[in-house]
Amino acid sequence: MSKEDDFQYILENGISFGRGGERKDPNEGKVKTKAKKKKYITGAHGSGSARQKAKYREQRANRKHK
Repeated sequence: MSKEDDFQYILENGISFGRGGERKDPNEGKVKTKAKKKKYITGAHGSGSARQKAKYREQRANRKHK
């Protein structure tokens, strides 16, 4: 193809930068977990290890507020 042919092709079809194609599901590949829910973060659901983790999280958060 010559430069004129390329130019004519672009005028007729437009320019593609490779961003087209299939749209992907934003939730694809994500793991659903309860770990980020409020009760688990605060240790309120009754598990001893969760309460201990919540205690450590609270201590870590309070380190910034001396």
